[in-house]
Amino acid sequence: MEHLLRIAPVIDELGDLFRAAGHELYLVGGSVRDALLGRLGHDLDFTTSARPDDTHELLKRFTPTTWDIGKAFGTIGALKRAEDVEWKIEVTTFRADAYDGETRKPEVAFGDSIEGDLIRRDFTVNAMAIDVRTRKFVDPYGGLQDLADGTIRTPSTPEVSFSDDPLRMLRAARFASRLGFMVAPEVVRAMTDMAERIEIVSVERIQAELNGLLLTDEPREGLNLLVETGLMDHFLPEVPALRLERDEHHRHKDVYEHSLTVLDQAIALEKARGHEPDIVNRLAALLHDVGKPPTRKFEGSKVTFHHHDVVGAKMVTKRLRALNYPSAVIKSVARLIELHLRFHGYADGAWSDSAVRRYVRDAGDELERLHILTRADCTTRNVGKATRLRRAYEELEWRIDELAGQEELAAIRPHLDGTQIMEILGIAPGREVGEAYKFLLEHRLEHGPVDDETARELLLDWWAARQ
Repeated sequence: MEHLLRIAPVIDELGDLFRAAGHELYLVGGSVRDALLGRLGHDLDFTTSARPDDTHELLKRFTPTTWDIGKAFGTIGALKRAEDVEWKIEVTTFRADAYDGETRKPEVAFGDSIEGDLIRRDFTVNAMAIDVRTRKFVDPYGGLQDLADGTIRTPSTPEVSFSDDPLRMLRAARFASRLGFMVAPEVVRAMTDMAERIEIVSVERIQAELNGLLLTDEPREGLNLLVETGLMDHFLPEVPALRLERDEHHRHKDVYEHSLTVLDQAIALEKARGHEPDIVNRLAALLHDVGKPPTRKFEGSKVTFHHHDVVGAKMVTKRLRALNYPSAVIKSVARLIELHLRFHGYADGAWSDSAVRRYVRDAGDELERLHILTRADCTTRNVGKATRLRRAYEELEWRIDELAGQEELAAIRPHLDGTQIMEILGIAPGREVGEAYKFLLEHRLEHGPVDDETARELLLDWWAARQ
């Protein structure tokens, strides 16, 4: 428990305050689990016998920064700076909630014992506590053993736990990926049998858990669990639909496994290129081929998926809207999926400078993400082919950098703006201004930048040819 030494000044002071007021106080849940795993962060969770108003008064003596936004659920928050570390602290009254079975919103009830509080928690590894005053370790449901075994199990029966809060089924998948733990067989059975219960959970909470899973270092295990139990069918059915049956001649790869591999590789590239975990990258990697099942056709000895990029972009837009993702995320993911095949034309033959400019212009702000997705999308086991594709994309990136050094490639615009076009041609706003703008943009893409006088002459020649 040496990790507790880092927070000893904080918990000692807090414990003295609560003890003097006649209340129990325990470090609890994820804080205990992470301390045991050597991963303790700066967020500390406590539970107490004190009621919320009493807790708030005590925390005000502890630190000037407190809040009571979670008071209705018994939680009071605070920030405390100690030894150059800022600790975020939440203290929650012992809970003994009851659920109505129709929603996941509990009827909030406060309890009177640490054991009663711990049994209502999601998993045994989160149902351990340490008495702040005595340092006594409280583990009535075997969380320490499950932590040592690397097992996700529920304190009560999984049927009761998931009936109370179906979101815990998604949380099991997230913890499996985050901690690298195995989900106990009885928990997997309950997730499978009760999968449809997830439909009572709000899409916002489902989206948050999905994001949490995708942003782990190794989301594959959790995603597999959601697909195998049937949970994914209820909120992201496009993913299990990727498990296309192999035809008897094995003429195409398993699209589901391919997509998971692309996700794995995108995460590795994200790290290698110095980026923080990015939900847009992760969603695009997982969902880039969702257009394949509805576009699959057998043409002689071949299997085709014509236009699956465009179809997939439309499908993803609809699904992510249903999951209430921000419009900016939806737009970015859909754009990446729509563009993810564009590079293959480059690999098949030399591109002109104008083609490279178009690639950059079409990618816009998503260019770096498109680099990651396109590189990650190479999952062939043919070493020679993989090497050729990697070198081809390295060459494309090099050419993009070279051209960018010669011109403002990331912000390609026509040589003249709409106001200048109207002034030179002596016309009012309308369709013809847009056509002139498009002509100048095409010239810029094909031939690169020109000076203002040349642009003026080009515009006048184009206009004269139309008359």
